[in-house]
Amino acid sequence: MTQFYKVKWLRLIILSLSCLLLVLTVSLSQATEQKQLKVAVEPVFAPFEFKSATGELQGFDVDLIRAIGEAAGFTVEFQTIAFDGIIPALQAGTVDAAVGAMTITPERARAVSFSRPYFKAGLAIAVQTKNQNIRSLDDLQGKKIAVQIGTTGAETAKKIPNADVRTFNEAVLALQELRNGNVDAVINDAPTTLYALRTGNLSGIRITGDFLTEEYYGIPTPLNSQNLPLINQGLTTILNDGTYQKIYQKWFNTQPPPLPQSIPGIEQTTQPANSLQFLSVIFNALPVLLAGALVTLALASISAFLGLLGGSLLGIARLSSLSWLRWIARAYVDFFRGTPLLVQIFMIYFGIPALIQSLGIQFTFDRFIAAVVALSCNGAAYIAEIVRAGIQSIELGQSEAARSLGLNPVQTMRYLRSCTSFNKGLPKKEKSERKGVIKI
Repeated sequence: MTQFYKVKWLRLIILSLSCLLLVLTVSLSQATEQKQLKVAVEPVFAPFEFKSATGELQGFDVDLIRAIGEAAGFTVEFQTIAFDGIIPALQAGTVDAAVGAMTITPERARAVSFSRPYFKAGLAIAVQTKNQNIRSLDDLQGKKIAVQIGTTGAETAKKIPNADVRTFNEAVLALQELRNGNVDAVINDAPTTLYALRTGNLSGIRITGDFLTEEYYGIPTPLNSQNLPLINQGLTTILNDGTYQKIYQKWFNTQPPPLPQSIPGIEQTTQPANSLQFLSVIFNALPVLLAGALVTLALASISAFLGLLGGSLLGIARLSSLSWLRWIARAYVDFFRGTPLLVQIFMIYFGIPALIQSLGIQFTFDRFIAAVVALSCNGAAYIAEIVRAGIQSIELGQSEAARSLGLNPVQTMRYLRSCTSFNKGLPKKEKSERKGVIKI
């Protein structure tokens, strides 16, 4: 019996030690496991955040947040979000922070909580090299100005009297618009503009005058975020140990200017926005939404008509007895159906003017006309196949009956095959095409 109790107690001791070891292992792994933050980024803002030729995310902001995470003890998971969607994503709690060369402004500080400033910048005006008339904001009154949507450059441009402000998703596209001669100037952050002019194919553009503003970038987080002290701690660490200076030197080849601990006049909001504030934003945006709806309806109506006309002719050409005409129509249909519509719009609006201007001919495309041309050409390719299939779906006996009545091929197509095929296949398909154009 004594031996039995000894074995029993030995088993209990071994089991207890095993449980204790398991608890210690789990606790140790949790203690050593680093916290992970979801960080929003839009990789189209070189040199702050962009993708390399191999698709790797890189840039000043990317290196900065990784260094902050290493210093503060957290890892970073990047999520691609459009710049104008970053603040809504932070307010919804979809991401923990963002890097996007975002200027700290009083309006933004009421919606999100910013870290201490990490970059000193300013707005600059870019013009064509031959333009000697624009030197300041006062010279931009009544001019056409291109900006990146959601930036402080866009906010500044909207305050210029009688200015025609055109927004783009990327700063490079705004500069390309200037290069093509469609606008008079671009208002954008000076570091980004200088980097684009130095590395991109944007000859004939220069920065004019002095910087318009003195701005500071910060890392936005949700209001009262528990991660903000951690980010500030890491940022302060790399500012003091020389890591920040190395990153700045890598991307801008110069020494960084001194940065303040905070910006005077910017007060961080501690209370989230209420429903009335959100409603005011919606009501203020209604005029813009209505204007956009009218433009959409106009584009859909005009392009649907032109697409129907061109598609009908192409569909008939696909069935022509002339082999060269059939091949031309088929090549057109295959090209416009086989390439993305967005690529076609870019080719027509940016590519064609750049190609013609490279030949020494001054040429620009109006935005509305370019959109109509692209949507009409794309719609015509799809409608052509609808018309062709509708004509070929007609019973052979009807065509034979028409010929027996003395109708030639043109008359048969005009009075019989075209009418029947349009009635059978076109209404439903054309309706779906119009819906597709409106959605685009």
